Amino acid sequence: MLRAHLGRIAMAADAVVLSASPAAGMARPSYLAAVVPGVLALLLALAVRWGPRRHIGPATALAAAAMALLLWTMAGELAPLQRAIASLIWTSPAAFALVVGGYPRLTAHQRSVEVERARQEQRLHWARDLHDFVAHDISGIVAQAQAARFVAASRPEAAGPALERIEAAGLAALATMDRMVGMLHEPAGPAVRPLPALDDLPGLVDRFRGAGDAEVRLVQDPDLAAVPREVAAVAYRVVVEALTNVRRHAATARRVNVSVTGDASGVEIRVRNDAAASAPALRRRAGSGGRGLAGLREQVVAAGGTLSAGPDGRDWEVVAVIPGAAA
Repeated sequence: MLRAHLGRIAMAADAVVLSASPAAGMARPSYLAAVVPGVLALLLALAVRWGPRRHIGPATALAAAAMALLLWTMAGELAPLQRAIASLIWTSPAAFALVVGGYPRLTAHQRSVEVERARQEQRLHWARDLHDFVAHDISGIVAQAQAARFVAASRPEAAGPALERIEAAGLAALATMDRMVGMLHEPAGPAVRPLPALDDLPGLVDRFRGAGDAEVRLVQDPDLAAVPREVAAVAYRVVVEALTNVRRHAATARRVNVSVTGDASGVEIRVRNDAAASAPALRRRAGSGGRGLAGLREQVVAAGGTLSAGPDGRDWEVVAVIPGAAA
């Protein structure tokens, strides 16, 4: 409550000095010229440091005016120009108080802005992880459930393998969420999450292949072991997002080619599927469309690369090029 009224207290003191300055000029007590500006400067510094922001301007102006008027009334023996210059100089305690109170306040504000920016970046980071990995497994679960429902009547024997794949995808999603939640709840835990690697691509493609009827072909360059870890993580995310979009938006796709080539100088990812612009594979709530490609493009561009996605003849292709210097 005191902080909320610091500005008003400083302005009230300034108003008292302004109203009493004529009487002080007539009495001319010598101590007023030194003590009063110091007291006003102290109140102003406290108001600038801790008081409401809206009071800073009026309190500073009133303090400077009170200091100048006090000296003006007490320096009657000086020439008008000298009195004006002296009065102007006598406002320096107000400027000093503004700096003394304003600098730590500005520093604290900048620190809070940086903390909030870091928190926002962390929230976006976890949101990307949820989208890239958990959403990929969940979309596989939905696709398998829809397929099992359609074939349950005509091919009951196909329901068992579909349920096994649903169970595997669900366990993978739960494991990913457990790791993320565990790192959020453990302050003493690892500060850096293990990054996905290109060695994990065969397992990713196998899970995608098992969740549908499409023929999936993976081609990997033997020199990919030299790709920097950070670049490999972004490349892995590109493949995850591309395969997730195939499952969501290309229900009739029968052929998916995944090509990852590169070395220490960079990596190129190409994911191509047929049945471009087909009906969506998963029924989604209206207005719930994600921003997967947009967010992925931000990551690729931040790594110094480029990403394009669009139709190529009768196919759809996602192409990303990431330089090795991104590490």
